[in-house]
Amino acid sequence: MYFERLKLALPAVRERIDRACRRVGRAGAEAVVIVAVTKGHSLEALRAAAEVGLETIGENRVQEARQKYEAAGDLGLRWHLVGHLQRNKVRQALKIFELIHSVDSLRLGLAIDREAAKLGRRAAVLVQVNASGEGAKYGLPVDEALSVASGLCEMDNLRVVGVMTMAPFVSDEEILRRTFRRTRRLYDECREHLVKFEARHLSMGMTNDFEIAVEEGSTMLRLGTVLFGER
Repeated sequence: MYFERLKLALPAVRERIDRACRRVGRAGAEAVVIVAVTKGHSLEALRAAAEVGLETIGENRVQEARQKYEAAGDLGLRWHLVGHLQRNKVRQALKIFELIHSVDSLRLGLAIDREAAKLGRRAAVLVQVNASGEGAKYGLPVDEALSVASGLCEMDNLRVVGVMTMAPFVSDEEILRRTFRRTRRLYDECREHLVKFEARHLSMGMTNDFEIAVEEGSTMLRLGTVLFGER
Protein backbone atom coordinates (compact mmCIF):
# COMPACT_ATOMS: atom_id res chain seq x y z
CA MET A 1 0.00 0.00 0.00
CA TYR A 2 2.62 2.55 1.04
CA PHE A 3 5.02 1.70 -1.77
CA GLU A 4 2.40 2.16 -4.49
CA ARG A 5 1.27 5.44 -2.98
CA LEU A 6 4.81 6.79 -2.65
CA LYS A 7 5.68 5.89 -6.24
CA LEU A 8 3.02 8.39 -7.31
CA ALA A 9 3.18 10.91 -4.47
CA LEU A 10 6.92 11.50 -4.18
CA PRO A 11 7.58 12.60 -7.80
CA ALA A 12 4.58 14.95 -7.58
CA VAL A 13 5.86 16.45 -4.32
CA ARG A 14 9.35 16.91 -5.75
CA GLU A 15 7.90 18.64 -8.79
CA ARG A 16 5.94 21.03 -6.56
CA ILE A 17 9.11 21.79 -4.59
CA ASP A 18 11.03 22.37 -7.81
CA ARG A 19 8.38 24.75 -9.15
CA ALA A 20 8.37 26.68 -5.85
CA CYS A 21 12.17 26.99 -6.04
CA ARG A 22 12.03 28.25 -9.62
CA ARG A 23 9.39 30.85 -8.75
CA VAL A 24 11.83 32.60 -6.40
CA GLY A 25 15.08 31.87 -8.25
CA ARG A 26 16.38 29.20 -5.89
CA ALA A 27 18.31 26.09 -6.84
CA GLY A 28 16.12 23.10 -7.65
CA ALA A 29 14.40 20.60 -5.41
CA GLU A 30 17.68 18.82 -4.64
CA ALA A 31 18.54 21.74 -2.34
CA VAL A 32 15.55 20.94 -0.09
CA VAL A 33 15.61 17.94 2.28
CA ILE A 34 12.37 16.00 2.66
CA VAL A 35 11.88 14.62 6.17
CA ALA A 36 9.28 11.90 5.70
CA VAL A 37 7.15 11.99 8.86
CA THR A 38 6.03 8.47 9.71
CA LYS A 39 4.26 9.24 13.00
CA GLY A 40 1.25 6.97 13.32
CA HIS A 41 2.21 4.85 10.32
CA SER A 42 3.41 1.27 10.38
CA LEU A 43 6.86 -0.16 9.80
CA GLU A 44 5.76 -0.80 6.21
CA ALA A 45 5.83 2.96 5.63
CA LEU A 46 9.50 3.13 6.60
CA ARG A 47 10.39 0.24 4.33
CA ALA A 48 8.51 1.85 1.45
CA ALA A 49 10.22 5.18 2.09
CA ALA A 50 13.63 3.56 1.90
CA GLU A 51 12.67 1.70 -1.27
CA VAL A 52 11.66 4.87 -3.15
CA GLY A 53 14.81 6.72 -2.11
CA LEU A 54 13.67 8.80 0.85
CA GLU A 55 16.64 8.96 3.19
CA THR A 56 15.35 10.88 6.22
CA ILE A 57 12.56 9.80 8.57
CA GLY A 58 10.84 12.08 11.07
CA GLU A 59 9.11 10.86 14.21
CA ASN A 60 7.24 12.88 16.84
CA ARG A 61 7.50 10.61 19.86
CA VAL A 62 10.56 8.90 21.24
CA GLN A 63 8.78 5.73 22.35
CA GLU A 64 7.08 5.13 19.00
CA ALA A 65 10.35 5.85 17.20
CA ARG A 66 12.27 3.45 19.42
CA GLN A 67 9.93 0.59 18.63
CA LYS A 68 10.21 1.21 14.90
CA TYR A 69 13.96 1.80 15.05
CA GLU A 70 14.57 -1.50 16.77
CA ALA A 71 12.25 -3.40 14.44
CA ALA A 72 13.40 -1.78 11.20
CA GLY A 73 16.96 -3.02 11.16
CA ASP A 74 19.41 -1.38 8.79
CA LEU A 75 17.35 0.41 6.13
CA GLY A 76 19.97 3.10 5.66
CA LEU A 77 17.67 5.80 7.01
CA ARG A 78 18.51 8.94 8.93
CA TRP A 79 16.22 9.58 11.91
CA HIS A 80 15.07 13.04 13.00
CA LEU A 81 12.97 13.93 16.03
CA VAL A 82 10.45 16.53 14.87
CA GLY A 83 8.17 16.57 17.92
CA HIS A 84 8.50 17.93 21.45
CA LEU A 85 11.21 16.28 23.54
CA GLN A 86 10.79 15.75 27.28
CA ARG A 87 13.99 15.94 29.31
CA ASN A 88 13.49 12.45 30.73
CA LYS A 89 13.52 11.03 27.17
CA VAL A 90 16.77 12.68 26.08
CA ARG A 91 19.01 9.64 26.61
CA GLN A 92 16.74 7.42 24.51
CA ALA A 93 16.42 10.10 21.85
CA LEU A 94 20.16 10.49 21.39
CA LYS A 95 20.51 6.76 20.72
CA ILE A 96 18.09 7.03 17.79
CA PHE A 97 18.08 10.49 16.25
CA GLU A 98 20.88 12.27 14.44
CA LEU A 99 19.02 15.61 14.51
CA ILE A 100 16.58 17.00 17.09
CA HIS A 101 14.39 19.73 15.58
CA SER A 102 12.67 20.84 18.76
CA VAL A 103 15.04 22.42 21.29
CA ASP A 104 13.05 25.24 22.85
CA SER A 105 14.81 26.00 26.15
CA LEU A 106 18.21 26.15 27.78
CA ARG A 107 17.08 23.48 30.29
CA LEU A 108 16.41 21.04 27.47
CA GLY A 109 19.69 22.02 25.84
CA LEU A 110 21.58 21.33 29.05
CA ALA A 111 19.94 17.91 29.37
CA ILE A 112 20.96 17.04 25.81
CA ASP A 113 24.46 18.40 26.41
CA ARG A 114 24.92 16.21 29.51
CA GLU A 115 23.68 13.03 27.84
CA ALA A 116 25.70 13.69 24.69
CA ALA A 117 28.83 14.01 26.83
CA LYS A 118 28.15 10.58 28.35
CA LEU A 119 27.81 9.13 24.86
CA GLY A 120 31.01 10.80 23.71
CA ARG A 121 29.37 12.76 20.90
CA ARG A 122 28.13 16.18 19.95
CA ALA A 123 24.38 16.28 19.36
CA ALA A 124 22.99 18.21 16.39
CA VAL A 125 19.95 20.33 17.24
CA LEU A 126 17.69 23.01 15.81
CA VAL A 127 16.31 25.90 17.83
CA GLN A 128 12.51 25.75 17.75
CA VAL A 129 10.83 29.15 17.56
CA ASN A 130 7.12 29.92 17.92
CA ALA A 131 7.11 32.49 15.13
CA SER A 132 3.31 32.67 14.95
CA GLY A 133 2.86 33.48 18.64
CA GLU A 134 0.17 30.80 19.09
CA GLY A 135 -0.25 29.92 22.75
CA ALA A 136 -0.74 26.20 22.12
CA LYS A 137 2.49 25.73 20.18
CA TYR A 138 5.89 24.78 21.54
CA GLY A 139 8.84 26.97 20.70
CA LEU A 140 10.65 30.06 21.88
CA PRO A 141 9.16 33.53 21.44
CA VAL A 142 10.95 35.27 18.60
CA ASP A 143 12.33 38.01 20.86
CA GLU A 144 13.97 35.44 23.17
CA ALA A 145 15.27 33.01 20.58
CA LEU A 146 18.57 34.69 19.69
CA SER A 147 19.64 34.83 23.34
CA VAL A 148 18.74 31.18 23.92
CA ALA A 149 20.45 30.15 20.69
CA SER A 150 23.57 31.94 21.92
CA GLY A 151 23.51 29.95 25.16
CA LEU A 152 23.00 26.68 23.31
CA CYS A 153 25.92 27.44 21.00
CA GLU A 154 28.23 27.70 24.00
CA MET A 155 27.46 24.17 25.21
CA ASP A 156 30.39 21.83 24.58
CA ASN A 157 28.41 18.87 23.33
CA LEU A 158 25.83 20.57 21.12
CA ARG A 159 25.98 21.59 17.50
CA VAL A 160 23.30 24.18 16.81
CA VAL A 161 22.76 23.71 13.09
CA GLY A 162 19.66 25.75 12.36
CA VAL A 163 16.16 26.85 13.27
CA MET A 164 12.72 25.23 13.11
CA THR A 165 9.15 26.51 13.25
CA MET A 166 5.60 25.29 12.83
CA ALA A 167 3.19 27.63 11.07
CA PRO A 168 -0.49 27.89 12.03
CA PHE A 169 -2.81 25.43 10.32
CA VAL A 170 -4.57 28.08 8.27
CA SER A 171 -5.18 28.83 4.60
CA ASP A 172 -4.32 32.53 4.89
CA GLU A 173 -1.16 32.86 2.82
CA GLU A 174 -0.10 36.12 4.40
CA ILE A 175 -0.16 34.62 7.91
CA LEU A 176 1.94 31.70 6.71
CA ARG A 177 4.44 33.94 4.93
CA ARG A 178 4.74 36.22 7.95
CA THR A 179 5.51 33.22 10.17
CA PHE A 180 8.14 31.87 7.80
CA ARG A 181 9.74 35.27 7.26
CA ARG A 182 10.13 35.83 11.00
CA THR A 183 11.84 32.47 11.26
CA ARG A 184 14.11 33.23 8.31
CA ARG A 185 15.09 36.56 9.88
CA LEU A 186 15.98 34.80 13.13
CA TYR A 187 18.05 32.25 11.20
CA ASP A 188 19.91 35.09 9.47
CA GLU A 189 20.47 36.89 12.79
CA CYS A 190 21.91 33.73 14.33
CA ARG A 191 24.21 33.28 11.35
CA GLU A 192 25.35 36.90 11.56
CA HIS A 193 25.84 37.23 15.33
CA LEU A 194 26.69 33.76 16.67
CA VAL A 195 30.12 32.48 15.70
CA LYS A 196 29.37 28.88 16.68
CA PHE A 197 25.98 28.74 14.96
CA GLU A 198 26.14 26.34 12.00
CA ALA A 199 23.68 27.72 9.46
CA ARG A 200 22.76 24.45 7.76
CA HIS A 201 19.03 23.91 8.14
CA LEU A 202 15.89 26.04 8.12
CA SER A 203 13.19 23.51 8.98
CA MET A 204 9.78 24.90 8.10
CA GLY A 205 6.92 23.68 5.97
CA MET A 206 4.49 20.77 6.27
CA THR A 207 1.87 19.18 4.03
CA ASN A 208 -0.49 22.17 3.95
CA ASP A 209 2.10 24.92 3.44
CA PHE A 210 5.36 23.49 2.11
CA GLU A 211 5.40 25.35 -1.22
CA ILE A 212 5.10 28.69 0.57
CA ALA A 213 7.81 27.61 3.01
CA VAL A 214 10.14 26.80 0.11
CA GLU A 215 9.47 30.20 -1.43
CA GLU A 216 10.40 31.78 1.90
CA GLY A 217 13.70 29.92 2.18
CA SER A 218 13.05 26.55 3.83
CA THR A 219 15.78 23.96 3.35
CA MET A 220 14.01 21.15 5.19
CA LEU A 221 10.35 20.09 4.91
CA ARG A 222 8.52 17.82 7.35
CA LEU A 223 6.01 15.96 5.19
CA GLY A 224 3.65 13.22 6.31
CA THR A 225 0.12 13.21 4.92
CA VAL A 226 1.05 14.32 1.40
CA LEU A 227 3.37 11.30 1.17
CA PHE A 228 1.74 8.56 3.24
CA GLY A 229 -1.91 9.58 3.42
CA GLU A 230 -3.98 10.10 6.52
CA ARG A 231 -2.96 8.16 9.61
